[in-house]
Amino acid sequence: MNAPGREPRPARPARPIRLGPRSGTALALVSAVGVVAFGWPLLASSASGLAHSTDAPWLFALLLPLLLAVVVATIADSGLDAKAVAMLGVLAAAGAALRPLGAGTAGLQPMFFLMVLAGRVLGPGFGFVLGAVSMFASALLTGGVGPWMPFQMLAMGWVTMGAGLLPGAHALRGRAELALLAAYGAASSLGYGLVMNLQGWPYIAGMSSGISFVPGDPLPDNLARYVAYVLTTSLGWDIPRALLTVGLILVAGGSVLRALRRATRRAAFDAPARFE
Repeated sequence: MNAPGREPRPARPARPIRLGPRSGTALALVSAVGVVAFGWPLLASSASGLAHSTDAPWLFALLLPLLLAVVVATIADSGLDAKAVAMLGVLAAAGAALRPLGAGTAGLQPMFFLMVLAGRVLGPGFGFVLGAVSMFASALLTGGVGPWMPFQMLAMGWVTMGAGLLPGAHALRGRAELALLAAYGAASSLGYGLVMNLQGWPYIAGMSSGISFVPGDPLPDNLARYVAYVLTTSLGWDIPRALLTVGLILVAGGSVLRALRRATRRAAFDAPARFE
């Protein structure tokens, strides 16, 4: 029994997609494909002619079945009901709607704020699927379909999944949790730009030799050019994105976290549906 005058502690929120052995294996496979897809040009020989502009359609054709495999593996682990699908649809639509608000404005993307908080509350399995689906939906909404889209889906999936893997999911609350999420939001915003630059850098022509990609050159030389490329082209976009994400988390993060946790508790994802 609870002590007089003391409110019972709220039940631990259920996650609509739990990361079990099968879903974890599927996520690892998708991530391995992504790492190879992003980093392969750095290791390609000078005679191969590899560039992301030609391999992106093949990556997209491979990515969709792998994302489906994540969902199927999750169903095999713990089940995926209509309520979880509805939650995924609502959050993906919200993320897709937020992305155009900052498009083309110094890298400001409020979408990252929602993805970090949703991944924190709903877990890494849900987070990865949410990030990828949100990016896919926003590309359709803004007409941003191109060879970069599968890479954006992977990178955003990693961002949202990483938020679900942060420690203290059930114990850490209040300012300490917001500080943790703000730090992760800044790091993931910068990391997203760093990773996405690998998609465009190998085939963008017309740059000076000091920052352009040279197929077949030693890895340290190409990495030095890549760092110079990031510093001179995209850092001015990545830093404002990180600052906006941190600001939104510190200002509105507490309210959004409470709303997401309340919706998750009321949805009762672990309770079987019964019709009378």
